[in-house]
This record gives sequence, structure tokens and C-alpha cells, in this order.
Amino acid sequence: MGDKAYGSKAIRDYLEENRVSYAIPPKSNTVEPWECDWWQYKERHLVERFFNKLKHFRRVATRYDKLISRFQTFVYLACVMLLVK
Repeated sequence: MGDKAYGSKAIRDYLEENRVSYAIPPKSNTVEPWECDWWQYKERHLVERFFNKLKHFRRVATRYDKLISRFQTFVYLACVMLLVK
């Protein structure tokens, strides 16, 4: 799922070559609009809201940790804390 900005022909061709289904709506000024699964695209807000909640953890938003392993561990911990809540 992506924004309208990711609807370029090159990106869609790349996704199709790699057998990835996409739900990217065409821009309003597109000459040849393509089909979009609007029901799947509407589910995108769930992912956006989860990342917004994840960024409420200051340590994740500012990325204090220098090592990727420590940062990834705290992201996992924050995800667990959000899911348990």
C-alpha cells in the first residue's frame, strides 16, 4: 500500500516484476489510470496509526541508540507494550 506519490510507472513495473500486489491509487491528473483495490487501500490507516503510536516512545522517535541491535530491541519492546496495552 502506498500513497499516490508512489504510483509512477517505474515503481508499479518493479512491483509487478517481483510479483507483488499493490494498492496505490492513481493521481487525479493521470492520463491512464489503473485499477486500485480501495478496500485494501483503506486498511492503510491501521499501519499509519500503529507507527504514530510507536513514535510516542521518545527513544524510538529520536533514535538515541547507536547500535542497530539495541534500537531494534527497543522497537520490539515498544511494540509489545503497545499490543499488551
